[in-house]
Amino acid sequence: MPGSQADPWMAAVDRQVNQLGYRNWIVIAEASFPAFSRPGVRQVTAPVEIPEALDHVIHVMERTEYTRPNFYLASELRSVENDYAPGINHFRERVRASLHGHETIRIDHESLMILLEDTHRNFDVLVIRTQTALPYSSVYLELLPGYWDADSEARLRERIANERRRKISSQAD
Repeated sequence: MPGSQADPWMAAVDRQVNQLGYRNWIVIAEASFPAFSRPGVRQVTAPVEIPEALDHVIHVMERTEYTRPNFYLASELRSVENDYAPGINHFRERVRASLHGHETIRIDHESLMILLEDTHRNFDVLVIRTQTALPYSSVYLELLPGYWDADSEARLRERIANERRRKISSQAD
């Protein structure tokens, strides 16, 4: 059961995820993911593989209405061959199932690390370190407002711009 005494990592993830908001990030990381030494990075060790941790985080986030995630995967993950990383094909299938139909954005690993480094200078990042030992397997979640989407923001910005143009036009008359 999520958050039970039998699964202390789940309880820790529940607490941490519920403290995060817009512009925070969650990384469901493979075993060798680097530890960050700067303030603002929290870490939970999960004795499970990435797909199980991802499934749990998605369920926790679905109980809140104030954030929704963009999901990122390293674009290199597509090219890793099972001959060099045994189990990677099965891993990709399990991650796809754990995403529950959510779309992913593919970005090269180096760019994801730069985004993460820039983010944790001003905002919190939660790293959930798992037991997965496969290259480029970490899943990155960028938190967005759950009650406000890009279309709503675009409409608002257009309305503000139109009001400014009308105001400038009326002052010129």
